[in-house]
Amino acid sequence: MCGYRRASATSHIRPAPKGPVMDPEDHKALREAVAALGKRHGPGGDPTQLWSDAGKLGYLGVNLPEEHGGGGGGISELSIVLEELGAAGCPLLMLVVSPAICGTVIARFGTDAQKQQWLPGLADGTRLMAFGITEPDAGSNSHRITTTARKDGTDWLLTGRKVFISGVDIADATLIVGRTEDARTGRLKPCLFIVPRDTPGFTRRPIDMELNAAEKQFELVLDDVRLPADALVGDEDAGLLQLFAGLNPERVMTAAFAIGMGRHALAKAIEYARDRTVWNSPIGAHQAIAHPLAQAHIELELARLMMQKAAHLYDTGDDIGAGEAANMAKYAAGEACVKAVDQAVHTLGGNGLTREYGLARLITAARVARIAPVSREMILNYVSHQTLGLPKSY
Repeated sequence: MCGYRRASATSHIRPAPKGPVMDPEDHKALREAVAALGKRHGPGGDPTQLWSDAGKLGYLGVNLPEEHGGGGGGISELSIVLEELGAAGCPLLMLVVSPAICGTVIARFGTDAQKQQWLPGLADGTRLMAFGITEPDAGSNSHRITTTARKDGTDWLLTGRKVFISGVDIADATLIVGRTEDARTGRLKPCLFIVPRDTPGFTRRPIDMELNAAEKQFELVLDDVRLPADALVGDEDAGLLQLFAGLNPERVMTAAFAIGMGRHALAKAIEYARDRTVWNSPIGAHQAIAHPLAQAHIELELARLMMQKAAHLYDTGDDIGAGEAANMAKYAAGEACVKAVDQAVHTLGGNGLTREYGLARLITAARVARIAPVSREMILNYVSHQTLGLPKSY
């Protein structure tokens, strides 16, 4: 088994293992340790303190290279962290963004200077990076992104808009997806740029969301934002390869987010069904209550298996296979989460809508797993076209 780093302020909770974490026993130990941290914080705790504690223990950077302060594991390990925190009722949405998307892209394609500047902080939680791809008229369709980058001497100038970008106000920088013109063909191709928070011309406006989450959503405006040459991550000719290096982990981590949330809701429903007694027997003894809860558990477990497959394919370098599996995992987890939350609320009846039991807030939150970062309909399009070979309707 991999050795553990020494804990500091939270020494009763084991830090993340160092080195490749592929052994099932290591995964079990990681689950138990993160679950203990999640239980200590619980629902309604301070997410900033949880982020700090998770960073000190090595959980935030478990997927990042050891030489840059990470655990040397992969998305398989990071998905365990997010799932277990979600199951404890305290998921950290920025885990999807900062270490999973931005950290992975920089680790795979960044320059040595970019890795040294960003990865240690992303790994220990002292630095945070947001990710900007979605646009008002394009969604997350990379082929329709209109944010453009053009050369001005050795600098880059970025112009465009982004919407529904999480955590920009607390992030040190945002990894922006723009498009540059191919000098040979005149076509636009996606490229990635690191834009520090206080860069002139880079402004943000909060979006008034009904969903009450710790991580706020923003609209971004880039008005001739001037960036040095070294703000570009990777090769400007690499195109979609670099982009999907971040999007596949995003889908895996969204699945982990959904599975954790579903597990949390289901656990509350099971406890209630065991304890709530009507007509001299617990309501969980009745099949009308028990069977839907059992079905929700089965569907969450099936979604977890697909998530683990997707993470394994990605971690072993099969980007094409991971793309298919990550989309399927995200779809399955989103559906399972919504059904689990709905059944949990239904099990508790009126109590399911009270603040005391904390399930009502999940009704809205669970929908996020169906629509973000890509809708279930677009995943069905992907599978029908890419996997089944059916013709496109668009």
